Amino acid sequence: MLIGIKPCISAELLSVLYRMGHGDEIVLADAFFGGDALNARVIRADGIRIPDLLDGILRLINLDSYVEAPVIMMQPSVGDVLDPEVERRYREVIDRYWPDTPPIARLERFAFYERTKKAFAVVMTGETVKYANIILKKGVPPVSD
Repeated sequence: MLIGIKPCISAELLSVLYRMGHGDEIVLADAFFGGDALNARVIRADGIRIPDLLDGILRLINLDSYVEAPVIMMQPSVGDVLDPEVERRYREVIDRYWPDTPPIARLERFAFYERTKKAFAVVMTGETVKYANIILKKGVPPVSD
């Protein structure tokens, strides 16, 4: 195990995060999401909830500060109701690491699926909350000497 890396971050996920370039996107998907049907690079994180995974990821990468919406969630279908706690929990984690991140954007379900096809990777989690899927756009790391 490496120091500073949460145990929920597998070696495979760590490798994907490392290989992603700025502007690349990663989808953290709920347990019911059709990740394998939408993207060739699928990582299993069964049993891990998205807020925990988000906490592990955002301590390792930064979000893209050059786009309007570096974080996107799925918009509910007509007649469905969102649980506001889902976004609140995500925002709490985002603000812990990258507090200047713009509000989380929403994307229509089928547009979300199309965006997933172009993502660098999809992480299939153990999340069971409805509309918990989230896309993160990786940013350019701060320069250090």
